[in-house]
Parts: sequence; C-alpha cells; structure tokens
Amino acid sequence: MNTKGRFLANVFPLVAGQAFFQTAGILVAALSGLVGYNLAADKALATVPVAVISIGTAAALIPASMFMKKYGRKPGFMLGIGLGFLAGALTSLGIYLVDFWLFVVGNMFIGAYQGFSQYYRFAAAESVEEADRSRAISWVVSGGVFAAVAGPSIARFTKDIGEIPFLYSYLSIMALSLCAVVAVSCLRRDTRESTLAGTSAQERPISEILKRPAFIGAIASSSVGSAVMLMVMTATPITMKICGYNADDSSLVIQWHVLGMFVPSFFTGDLIQRFGAVRVILCGILIFLLHLSLALSGTELFHFTTGLIFLGVGWNFMFIGGTALLTKSYAAGDRAKSQAFHDFMVYAVATISSFTAGAALDRWGWNVVNLIAAPLLITAFAILLWFSFTERKSQIAP
Repeated sequence: MNTKGRFLANVFPLVAGQAFFQTAGILVAALSGLVGYNLAADKALATVPVAVISIGTAAALIPASMFMKKYGRKPGFMLGIGLGFLAGALTSLGIYLVDFWLFVVGNMFIGAYQGFSQYYRFAAAESVEEADRSRAISWVVSGGVFAAVAGPSIARFTKDIGEIPFLYSYLSIMALSLCAVVAVSCLRRDTRESTLAGTSAQERPISEILKRPAFIGAIASSSVGSAVMLMVMTATPITMKICGYNADDSSLVIQWHVLGMFVPSFFTGDLIQRFGAVRVILCGILIFLLHLSLALSGTELFHFTTGLIFLGVGWNFMFIGGTALLTKSYAAGDRAKSQAFHDFMVYAVATISSFTAGAALDRWGWNVVNLIAAPLLITAFAILLWFSFTERKSQIAP
C-alpha cells in the first residue's frame, strides 16, 4: 500500500469516529444550556449541565490513557462509545422525569465519552509518518465539519417531536453512539505500533516533562483556546434567549460557530507544516481578538454569527497548533503520560471557564463574559513568544 493509501486507511476510521462523537457533542452544546434553563429552579445553575461535561472529560482523560496503554486504542474507543450510549439514556430519562440533577449526571457521562474520544487525534498522529502528523491531526479534527451540519440539524428537527421538548434530541445520542461503533470497528492495528500497548521506552517523571518549553507552550495554547471558546459558546444560547432570539436562531449560530471550528482543519495541518505551529497559534489568538471586538460591539444576529465564526477559527488554530506542538515535546516512553496530562489541563481549565460563564452571565452580563477572555489570551501570547525565543536561542547555541 502506498503512503497516501496507508494514510487514508489509518486515519479515515478515526475521522468517522470523531464525526459521530462530535455530532453528539455539538447537539449537547447547542441544547444543554436551554434544557438546563428549563429544568433548573435556580437559573444561575442553567450552565451546570454544560460545565459538568468538562468535569467528566477531565475525570476520564487519565484513566482512558492508562487503559489504552494497557489494552490498545480500539478497546479504549469502544469503552468510550459505551459511555456515550449510557449518557444518551440518562439525559433522556432526566428530561422525561423533569429531573435536573439526573440530566446533569447524564451530561457528565457525555464528558467521559469525550475524554476517551480526545485520543482519536493522537492515534492518528501515531499511525502515520512523522512528516504527516500535523495533517493527520488536522484531518481527524475535520470530522467536526460533518458534525457542524448534523448536530444542530438534529437538534432543530428533534427538539419538538413528541409531547416532551428535547427528549428525542437526547435519545438520538444513543443512535449516534451505535454509528460510532461501526466506524471504530474498522480501525486496524497499524504495523508502526499505533497503540501505546507494549511501549518499552523509559518513562520520565511528569515533573521533568513539565520543564520542557514545547510542553508548556502546547498546554498554554490548547487550554486557553479551549477555555475561551467554551466559555463564550456556553453563554451564547442563553444570551440570545435573553435578547429575544429563539432556539432555532441559537442553533444556527452554534452551527456556524462549529463550521468555523472545523472547516479550517482541511488546511490547518498544511499551514503548520509551512509556517510552524507557533505562528499558526499566534494567528489564532489574533482571530480570537476579532471575535471580542464583534461581541462587544452589539447583540444583533450578525454580531453573534460572525463573532462565533471567528471564535471557532481561533480555537482551531490554537488547538491543532497546540496538539502539533505537543507531539514534538515528548519521547515514545512519555507518550501516554504527556497526552493525558495535556488534555487533563485543557479540560480542567475549560471546566472552570464553563462555571465562570454561568456566574458571570447571570451577574454581570454578556460583555463581561467576553472581557474575561482578554487576559487569558494575552497570557497565552506571552508564553508562546517566550517559547519561540527559547527555541530560537537553543538552535543558534554552539
């Protein structure tokens, strides 16, 4: 099999698995704030169902990595999909019983599913030649393009089916999980050791890994990009409801946002190969600032739609750039530990940002939610400049 054929055979099942998982994730992102607002007695808790997704993700990341290290990628992905099926059952039951906290628990299992699914992109990077890693990561993330269309569409078409609003939307998560089983079942063991099982290289302590400038830069990029994106996205449907827009309007805005998140994936990998991860990340930060300027200038549908497109593109550059930088920061023996710690930090920070979004929106409003992002972006910008300077200095040192 030629290089291109091997690339497609290794990566395509992961792209499909990502697409079905991400469809469920986007559906939940579009609706959980609204469902939480309907179910919660205290409206300040409305974003809790969205926030606990990040808790579930953070809690699952390290166990998922250790499980895959011992048993391989494919069994780990299947276990994650099973958790997604359970999440669909619990959230649907919570809506049916009008039980806010059962709905919250179901969303936490969505997060656990997401925790296992985060390793799709790493599995893709490990299954191809080093020169193709950024492209493989980018293609897996591009599975979200399918999800960008399917997720909000399913949300719109199912939310009013039957007598209980949103019930069939969450039942569809179980169907999407079954589709993911079919996709991941096509994943084959790559001859270049695409799993972590059996890795014999010596492992370094995490304290030593944390000292590597590339690792610090990767965490700063991925965590800040995800935190800012999730904080604003979580608050958007509720803000639009307060501004008088309906669920269809907010679903459409989220759909455009998600297209902004994933459509650039078709070329982000090539940009990283040509210009380097750091320059792509810095560009992502500047695009985030374009979102802030739009969000602070008004609450018309144009401001929400265009601003969230920029929010998505900025996240894409920072997240894929951070992941590409991460894959260059560890040796083979440190792979599982480094990936797990990186993604744990990303979703720990994202969890804090989700809770901050609900409280800030309830007490101070939409503008403050967006202004909170500014110091985070400035910090990430400074860290990436420091890393770039450190890297250049090490290259010219005798």
